[in-house]
Amino acid sequence: MTLKEYTIGRNDAGQRLDRFLTKQGYTIGVIRKALRQKDVKIDSKRVGQAERKLVQGEVVGIYTQSGVELPTKADKFHGVSAALNVVYEDENILLCDKPVGLLCHEDSGQNSAYANRDTLINRIKAYLYKNGEFVPENENSFEPALCNRIDRNTAGIVIAAKNAETLRVMNEKIKLRQVTKLYLCILVGAPKVKGATMTAFLHKNEATNTVKVTPYKTPDSKTIVTKYRILDERAGLSLAEINLLTGRTHQIRAHMAAIGCPLLGDGKYGKNAVNKQHGFANKQALCSYKLQFSFEGTCHLDYLNGRCFEVSDVWFLKSYYDM
Repeated sequence: MTLKEYTIGRNDAGQRLDRFLTKQGYTIGVIRKALRQKDVKIDSKRVGQAERKLVQGEVVGIYTQSGVELPTKADKFHGVSAALNVVYEDENILLCDKPVGLLCHEDSGQNSAYANRDTLINRIKAYLYKNGEFVPENENSFEPALCNRIDRNTAGIVIAAKNAETLRVMNEKIKLRQVTKLYLCILVGAPKVKGATMTAFLHKNEATNTVKVTPYKTPDSKTIVTKYRILDERAGLSLAEINLLTGRTHQIRAHMAAIGCPLLGDGKYGKNAVNKQHGFANKQALCSYKLQFSFEGTCHLDYLNGRCFEVSDVWFLKSYYDM
């Protein structure tokens, strides 16, 4: 039998024992057998509870059969560009302005583990590694992670957490709607009502990766709430600010198309002839341009409460005002 030990660090604390071991590369079968046979130790005491929460400073040990080798984690960000458009950064979070065309994460449909390595999260890891803030060898289970994501062809602010506590808190704040994400977009046409909060129902077709918005509920649909206000109108187009009160797949694109005002450049839900006319074919005019923190309660991120961050240069604004 071979004993492998791990010291629980700040970013590992609070996890279940079995989930922590899974992140080290052990299979579920190996973990269950080791727990059943009391071949797992915490601070030299044998344990068998998979749900046992880990505490910083504890030493976890696991005995496995000799010859059992763990898979090596590929450093996918090595060789990836560390260039980022940083909107804001501190010791806990990083706000990046993602460009159009860049995936947030690897495409799950790719067969190779190294496909699509040039993603936003890998650029962030490369950036933090270069700056000495992320050293994979010093981490048992945590890697910098995104707290939100946007579509490949949508630009704008994405939040990254530099440590596990920040990831947990920020995910909770987003869930509680204490983080407001505002979008700018160009619409084909303009709604008759220049500002409204709309409620509808969205059904996703997994096979086509499209959604359908209807005014009625179906067994498979989900409620969506979209708030908009029109900021400007010209050349048969309008500039709108969108506040997503729910966050569903393609919500802005599909909801605005459902009321007769699709996004300029949207190939799935828009008007291709108009898109080509204005030079926006396959390049939708949508940007997550502003982020506001309105935290309730107390947490280590309280210093962000009340702050607002904005993209300095929305890529399609000049084209819109030149029309």
